[in-house]
Amino acid sequence: MTTLPFGRALCAMVTPFTQDGSLDLDGAAVLAGRLIAGGCDGLVLNGTTGESPTTSDAEKSALVRAVRAAVGDGPSLLAGVGTADTAHTSALARQAERAGADGLLVASPYHSRPPQDALEEHFRAVADATGLPVMLYDIPGRTGVRIETPTMLRLAEHPRVVALKDCAYDLLGTQKLLAETELAVYTGCDEYVLSSYAIGCAGYVGTVANVVPAHFRAVVDAFDAGDTARAARLQRAAVPLIEAMMSAGLPGTVTAKALLAALALPAGPVRAPLRAASAEVTADLRERYAALSGA
Repeated sequence: MTTLPFGRALCAMVTPFTQDGSLDLDGAAVLAGRLIAGGCDGLVLNGTTGESPTTSDAEKSALVRAVRAAVGDGPSLLAGVGTADTAHTSALARQAERAGADGLLVASPYHSRPPQDALEEHFRAVADATGLPVMLYDIPGRTGVRIETPTMLRLAEHPRVVALKDCAYDLLGTQKLLAETELAVYTGCDEYVLSSYAIGCAGYVGTVANVVPAHFRAVVDAFDAGDTARAARLQRAAVPLIEAMMSAGLPGTVTAKALLAALALPAGPVRAPLRAASAEVTADLRERYAALSGA
């Protein structure tokens, strides 16, 4: 992979809140700094893990500005701007550009489930709204609509559509995009970090990286150094924590915030309709985190 528009190791950062539920910009600055120090090349703000459905437009802008001030100009900052409304998404894109984002993460419109031609027109309109590069976000399990491979192939011809966050669990489609386009494909599935990287993806946008950023960076570093056996060991070692955080019936936002709080790191509560993890879940997360950290 020669084109890395946003680096290799990205974290889908949680949005810290204070105990009364308001935006915690100081906490966001601390958490962002820890993630960059842990090896992240960039951060995705206001995404699914960042609870974008329950943060206001003003909060989204304030978060980008605060994190940009905290980490400086080096790391990539992508702002999630996807909504169910093309006009609103385009307005959020322009707002993110003014706030200092380096790129946009744009998910498919949810609920309305537009057909592929309308979906393509939506993405083109958002890409035309600013001068920022765009990472499309294919996560049909949440949006209800897939960005089908022929649609992605056409969108890849747009000069500002440069990347894809791939959460579609379609390895054949992923390889087709890698073979036929110059898109930088980033897996959004923590269990696929190594396998996706090995077939030529640019890197990852991880949720579990909120708590173990250095571990996932070590996976891709080992692979780049030619130590594929070590890369495989590191990926397998993360499986118990990945499973607990991403496949145990709770959203990754909930488990990430529970574990961050247990480690005395900025997180705060989740906003309704999400609910906090139980004490039992949190204890299990801590145990798996400790096992991985000591591996």
